[in-house]
Amino acid sequence: MLLLSAITATAFIAVNLLKPEIHSIALMPALQSFLFIPHVIIYIIAYALFGVATLAAAALLVKRKKSGNDTELLAFMDNLVHIGFGFLALGLLLGAIWAKEAWGHYWSWDPKETLAFITGAAYLIYIHLRHQGREDNLVIWTLPVAFFLLLLSWFGTALFPGSSLHLYS
Repeated sequence: MLLLSAITATAFIAVNLLKPEIHSIALMPALQSFLFIPHVIIYIIAYALFGVATLAAAALLVKRKKSGNDTELLAFMDNLVHIGFGFLALGLLLGAIWAKEAWGHYWSWDPKETLAFITGAAYLIYIHLRHQGREDNLVIWTLPVAFFLLLLSWFGTALFPGSSLHLYS
């Protein structure tokens, strides 16, 4: 995980050093809010935690086929999902406050918001099943499914051109 994090951080630093002009573009008025940076950073932290939890879930599924259960890995996944869900909820709340400031309402059910809601519900399903004490493979598979929904939420907005407040291009 540390190597993957270092590679990702290096890529972002390289882009910022080699292409500094991307930061000189004027932002549209809706993005000129003090809530923009915390909202995005908090969501990225949640996404990173969920990504690592998904990698751990994949490792656990492979390990179970070979040698059985790993309670430490399961506890690690649970911690990541709990912390990630806290960041996801905080990002959602900041986004709602920002939306009220920018568009006059907290929630508009546009594709990005709807997919974010579905993603949060998927992680809540995992949390709920784990709090019931379930450890079967079906429960573990909820993490890759939830992460797919997260990616769809992040990148899927472009699939619905013209219908989302979250298209800023």
